[in-house]
Amino acid sequence: MRSARRWATRQARLLEAVFDLVDPILRALHPIWRGIGYKRLERPAAAIEALFKKPLFDCQMCGRCQIGASGMTCPMNCPKSMRNGPCGGVRPDGNCEIEPAMPCVWVEAWQGSQRMRGSERISALQPAADHSLIGTSSWLRHIREGREAAERNA
Repeated sequence: MRSARRWATRQARLLEAVFDLVDPILRALHPIWRGIGYKRLERPAAAIEALFKKPLFDCQMCGRCQIGASGMTCPMNCPKSMRNGPCGGVRPDGNCEIEPAMPCVWVEAWQGSQRMRGSERISALQPAADHSLIGTSSWLRHIREGREAAERNA
């Protein structure tokens, strides 16, 4: 998994471009998702999402995906589950203090973010992990919440 995760970090710009192409299509399907029911779609959507994201990003299915803001690196792979940057225990070689053989997730996230157009997003504070969302689809939540925000602001 780590080798695929490193590949995704190195290909952060490409993956950002793929997301930029797919996101409007998924958002355009909101009326269909709403008609079927987001709650009814949750399990199959989470399964499909895991099928793509687990092997590619070593995704932990936190339900509130931040890979777009963390250089296409899943911050939940940090042994401390740090979502807003390194803990301060990064070893001089860039590896994790808890798992010395593993590169610090946030060192990799920084490297990936520098390859992305939206590199400044790594500096934005992210909300703490909501453990009630573990195993749920962040894609559906992203679409639904984005659409609801757009409707409120219209």
